[in-house]
Amino acid sequence: MNRDVMGLIVKNDDGSEIVNYDDPAFPSYIYDGWVAPKVTWEKVPHYHEDIEILTVKEGKMAYSVNGKTLLLNAGDTIVVNSNQIHYSMSVDDTVAKYVIFVVHPAILCSSVAVDLQAVRPITENGDLPYFRFRYINQYTEELYRLMMELPDIRNDAFEVTKRFFLIWDIIRKQAAAYGKREEVAADPGMQSFKTMMHFISTSYKGRITLDEIAGSANISRSLCNTLFHRYVGESPISYLSHMRVRKTAEYLRSDRLSLRQIADLTGFTGVSYLSETFKKYFGCSPREYKKQWKNNENNGYEDTAPVKK
Repeated sequence: MNRDVMGLIVKNDDGSEIVNYDDPAFPSYIYDGWVAPKVTWEKVPHYHEDIEILTVKEGKMAYSVNGKTLLLNAGDTIVVNSNQIHYSMSVDDTVAKYVIFVVHPAILCSSVAVDLQAVRPITENGDLPYFRFRYINQYTEELYRLMMELPDIRNDAFEVTKRFFLIWDIIRKQAAAYGKREEVAADPGMQSFKTMMHFISTSYKGRITLDEIAGSANISRSLCNTLFHRYVGESPISYLSHMRVRKTAEYLRSDRLSLRQIADLTGFTGVSYLSETFKKYFGCSPREYKKQWKNNENNGYEDTAPVKK
């Protein structure tokens, strides 16, 4: 794991996320995490080739997958398929604790036959963006048990691989039982949204207009607005502001930059506008946030922010 990018989102040229694996030689990330209102890793849309699996240990939370919000209670598990737009959310101003497992499906591909017969039929199925396991599902308890074992073996590639095969067997059985489900129909607008999301992530330091965001995907302003509200529940300009304040939070974790310098690096026209926008999204001023972060570090919570978010 690269601790220099803890809490940051690092992306490929196409805008997909580069997951900060526990071991660069083994594509798996396992973490005991938590989410609460207005933390910087809440409501951060992203996608990747990896399978993302999250099991709630305490409390309740929600996941958005391709614009659909799914409530998760303690004991529930969600599996997000490859390349789906997703993010976590807090619910009812409470803290939820979970185990998250982000793993590349290549671990399963011991042969071409396994890849073609057991992996790709799921990872490349646009009608299966996610799987949700709840109290009504026969596999929920077994999946919960397997997920709870992962943090203790996160650095043992062989043991993690064994658990992933068992988890994937459950996912395959669930996929076979689903058939066609109305609630997870594929959305042709996803690629356009990914293109615009990438454009913003590479251009947020400068002045960006709605026309430029829409133009990056060669669509109209109206469709641009529609897609942003569908996938992230906010306008393109609001999403841009949200990204800028998240980047501001990342810079605040260091003592090296002044607010004036951070404003220049994040596309804000001035320190006062930066502070006003930051407080709108995170409920505190940049200086208060920086103080809270330092207190967390001093109390041994420097790893509380999941690597991905």
